[in-house]
Amino acid sequence: MKQTKTRTARRLPYKSRMKTMMKKVLSLAEAGKQKEAEKALPAAMKAVDMAAKRHIIHKKNANRKKSRICRAVSGVTSKKNA
Repeated sequence: MKQTKTRTARRLPYKSRMKTMMKKVLSLAEAGKQKEAEKALPAAMKAVDMAAKRHIIHKKNANRKKSRICRAVSGVTSKKNA
């Protein structure tokens, strides 16, 4: 029980940061704010990569999350051009 609490406390900041950064990028993309979404994208990618590196999420799960946020940001671009 003690190990579980320790590990959970150690992993929580990385997971929380990842979720926060992803929500930020996705909300900007949905609002149509392309410039801001593109600026926030590298930080979100880094947060996802750090979570994967520390085995909080699986490597393939991280790749899927990164792909989805990239698609959301590029979707803003294509909607503006159409």
